[in-house]
Amino acid sequence: MIVRPVGRDDAEAAGRVVLAAFGAMPGTHMNGGYAAELADVEGRAKVSEVLIALDGAEVVGCVTFAPDLRSPMAEQLEEGECQIRMMAVAPSHQGRGIGQLLLDAVLDRARARKRRAVFLHSTPVMSAAHALYQRNGFVRVPERDWLPEPDLLLIAFRLDLSPPA
Repeated sequence: MIVRPVGRDDAEAAGRVVLAAFGAMPGTHMNGGYAAELADVEGRAKVSEVLIALDGAEVVGCVTFAPDLRSPMAEQLEEGECQIRMMAVAPSHQGRGIGQLLLDAVLDRARARKRRAVFLHSTPVMSAAHALYQRNGFVRVPERDWLPEPDLLLIAFRLDLSPPA
């Protein structure tokens, strides 16, 4: 299993993985054109860093990394933070550590850029993802929860990367 930046030849397959993972969850998160946004890996790769996980030649995971609040993919970021967006693992490959590999790659990039924190939003039904984040030191920050649409609550998590005092 390897994690690397998405290439043009991988973008369509990566989009299918993201759509499949998000589509497998209950809720209204796929409304309002979000499915097209999820599938547009090539578009995201033009304005941010998109990483994929490969099992052999098969794309099995994908994550978008917004390095700072000036990134077009950043949402609700504060100065010094970076963001994880649209992290997904193919439903057929979930539970195999692929989410951890993608998260590790993002955390490496955040530390290399000397970000003070990593921030993300998640839907309440993504309990497996929440467990992954919390195992890696992310904490809930309810004061930064967001309601981008009337029926779509996004809950906030943050990992402080500042060195201990």
